[in-house]
Amino acid sequence: MPTDFLHGRKAAAGVESPHPIFHALGKDRGGVMTDMMVVRAAVPQTPMETPWGAPLVWGDSRNSAWRRAKFAQRGIRTGLLVLVVGSYSHFIRRFLSSAETYFLPGQMVTYYILTDSPRSLEPPIELGPERQLKVLPVAELPGWERLAYRRMVLLADAIREPISGEVEYLFCADVDQEFVAPVGEEILGDLVATLHPELYGMPRNAFPYEIEEVSSAYVEEDEGDYYYTSELYGGLVSEMYRLARACSLLILQDQSNRVVARGLEESYLNRYLIDHRPTCVLSPEYSWWDSALAADVPVQRLVSLGRQCESYDKKAREEHKC
Repeated sequence: MPTDFLHGRKAAAGVESPHPIFHALGKDRGGVMTDMMVVRAAVPQTPMETPWGAPLVWGDSRNSAWRRAKFAQRGIRTGLLVLVVGSYSHFIRRFLSSAETYFLPGQMVTYYILTDSPRSLEPPIELGPERQLKVLPVAELPGWERLAYRRMVLLADAIREPISGEVEYLFCADVDQEFVAPVGEEILGDLVATLHPELYGMPRNAFPYEIEEVSSAYVEEDEGDYYYTSELYGGLVSEMYRLARACSLLILQDQSNRVVARGLEESYLNRYLIDHRPTCVLSPEYSWWDSALAADVPVQRLVSLGRQCESYDKKAREEHKC
């Protein structure tokens, strides 16, 4: 169990972080990370529960073993959804191969691939027992910002038809990641969020919540317990539909007012999760980045593949290459 997570880290400079949060704050790739990367030492004991009583899940803990045993006694059908557009198509086979090995092993899983390039899945990928793949075609969405703002709408539409009648739980993940260790039934819950790996252990005033009051994603200074990543979240299908629908409406409201949230869809996700606290919170080991801080994590379960497509880079966004 990782009781020394980020323990002793004073600061990290020059860490490459292509996430839009850091770009929005003027901390682009290759720059020196100063105030955002001053990481306080972890508390002596790894917290196992949130302030509101939800489990804070570490994969190798005793509580996680209990949760796996509890859910393993019943057959559960879970969906794993990824959006695969543009040059991100070259990530899909590696993502699925790792999911076949590590994501809910022994359980029934349906992979939902929302893609503008169905041919990227040819020839068909060989899947194990109780596993299936469904391709849901979407229109091409050039440009990262346009894609980010459409993702919640696409998620809500996909849940309404066909996902809602096919699985009990649904998780959304970014395709440019790879499972590297077992991710089991301990992640299951009504509404599940993952702590942002670059912000865990940092003070509340370092969280990059939306600060513009005109935005629907605005977070007041006395709000918010954690900052969550948009790279892995999930829960019951009904809860996921409520989340996607609510975030979609907030995004559309801001678009009509020509307001752009600093963290794009992640800002709206965090706004929603402040108003509807997760019933299960996953530790940062469930969505780690390929960065200098990764060396401090004893166990990693889902890691970034290095962002080979620099969709957050200013030039790439302007040219709509990703």
